[in-house]
Amino acid sequence: MKISVVAAVLGMTLVGVFVVNGWSMGSRVPVVGTPAEDFQLVDLNGNPQRLGDYRGKVVLLNFWATWCKPCTTEMPAMQRTYDKLREKGFVVLAVNELEDETEVREHIRQFGHTFLVLMDRDNKVANQFGVYGLPVSFFIDERGVVREYIKGGLLTEQKIYEVVSRMQTQEPSKAASLK
Repeated sequence: MKISVVAAVLGMTLVGVFVVNGWSMGSRVPVVGTPAEDFQLVDLNGNPQRLGDYRGKVVLLNFWATWCKPCTTEMPAMQRTYDKLREKGFVVLAVNELEDETEVREHIRQFGHTFLVLMDRDNKVANQFGVYGLPVSFFIDERGVVREYIKGGLLTEQKIYEVVSRMQTQEPSKAASLK
């Protein structure tokens, strides 16, 4: 009994330390149908980028890492869709979590991605969006409202087109997860 109480107190203390120091694995996923909380990160050119700067456009906000196979598998579909829809106000913001900028830059160059890559060096934005596994994508409409949440490497060109089309016709929002 004493050991389990000590273990519980120790566990709660460790969780508190991780949360206070910014190591939490995400607070709460934004509720589909509510405004996405604004943030600012720098891109690979060192330029500050705010989510709010993209109001009036449909935004695919994707959290990823170079070591994440499902992340890198879905990126070509993101690129092809971005190439086809960017003139119609479609933006991809690919938020890299905690990786070395040189490694990220090389990965992006190697695969020829031209969408914006943002560096979440302290994991603050991932935590803000409740990200606790990769990849995670949020589709945000022209008004800045989260319309769809997708967790777990489900993005294909067809899926992205379906979501964007649904957003443009204002069909009900939903969340998806690979389970």
